[in-house]
Amino acid sequence: MRVAIIGAGAAGLAALRHCAANSVSDEKNKQSMTVVCYEKTNEIGGTWVYTEAHGFDSYGLPIHSSMYKSLRTNLPKEVMGFPDYPIPEGPKSYLTRTEILNFLNSYCDRFQLRQHIRFLHNVILVKPTESEPKTWQVQVKDLKKSEIVTEIFDAVMVCNGHYFEPSVPEIKGILIFRGRQSHSHDYRVPEAFAGKTVLVIGAGPSGMDLALEISSQAKHVILSHHFKETIQTVFPNNVVQKPEVVELKEHEAIFKDGSSAAIDEVFYCTGYKYYFPFLDESCGVQVDSNMVTPLWKHLVSIQNPTLAFVGLPFYVCAFSMFDLQVRFVLRFWRGEKQFPSKDIMLAEEASEKSRKEQQGLSKRHFHMMGPAQGDYYDNLADTAGITPLPPVLTKLHNDSSTRFLDDLSHYREDRYRIVDDNNFIKL
Repeated sequence: MRVAIIGAGAAGLAALRHCAANSVSDEKNKQSMTVVCYEKTNEIGGTWVYTEAHGFDSYGLPIHSSMYKSLRTNLPKEVMGFPDYPIPEGPKSYLTRTEILNFLNSYCDRFQLRQHIRFLHNVILVKPTESEPKTWQVQVKDLKKSEIVTEIFDAVMVCNGHYFEPSVPEIKGILIFRGRQSHSHDYRVPEAFAGKTVLVIGAGPSGMDLALEISSQAKHVILSHHFKETIQTVFPNNVVQKPEVVELKEHEAIFKDGSSAAIDEVFYCTGYKYYFPFLDESCGVQVDSNMVTPLWKHLVSIQNPTLAFVGLPFYVCAFSMFDLQVRFVLRFWRGEKQFPSKDIMLAEEASEKSRKEQQGLSKRHFHMMGPAQGDYYDNLADTAGITPLPPVLTKLHNDSSTRFLDDLSHYREDRYRIVDDNNFIKL
């Protein structure tokens, strides 16, 4: 079985680790895997690779990383490791971007994964063949040689991440505004906002963190969001909260409550789009209002089950979830479990979508897990008959998320220790 993995970030490395472990013949199933991972940059780590550059790289490709210079994780390291490779104990729980990248490199080296990665290889097309059983045509550009090659695989794992294609809201007057407009994808250092009155749109984790960070340099920061109530975080005196923006004028923003403010810049912290520019329409997967569909369990293409998307759910314990998802998929690809019928898989997706709509969640929040992430993990483990993730991960994640909202300025000083599969303590 030949498997292609697209991307060598954390999800791609988890995929590679388990596929490579199956590269030796299994005497019971008489089946082995050959795996190739395509990475368009020259190193592993995906979005954790920091670069001062933004825009396009030397090969004319959009810069992938959304990492900024001062970033520290917004989750404690105790929930950020892999199930069989945790982040080592240390004096702090919230790590820098460099420490996470070093951890990913150590993971890569521990499982000897680099030999399977083709760096500076950009996937430009994934398309199912007409053969039976179905195979996949993967077209790749060798960036150093500027040559395009096509290879055939039995299965494909898409691990290209979802923090690189900016999502910018449609706002009346967006083309009229005369000041600079930028997205958090291109943000690196706060000095870019020195002395300015900045409108920050969006109060998710990035919007909150960056409003706080740029307030150290900006004259004024206006944090605009759609929450019905004022966020209780204590910001510096030069940060004020406003409801959502309804219109931009040449040098002014108009808000939903009828108030207005003079501004110099607009800074969009409005998240990202799921984006798969290499997928041919015949793959049978589309992005509909930022819901990747039709997928079974946020993961497997229902139309073509040998195509999987690792890492779509968000507000999760990401690295552990990647590992769980990969182990889930391989149970089916190796024939140890059988996929349900397409009708059953479609019905499951429709049922979950309906439940989320009843909770007031739109399509663009379909892949959001948050407090319900433990149910998702358990469902994957139960369905595939694989080792589950310990409940303590969800409990600790939820505690950290609450602390983030309560004390944005200081929550990263918290220290945690996992005691067992169900319990953690604060030090």
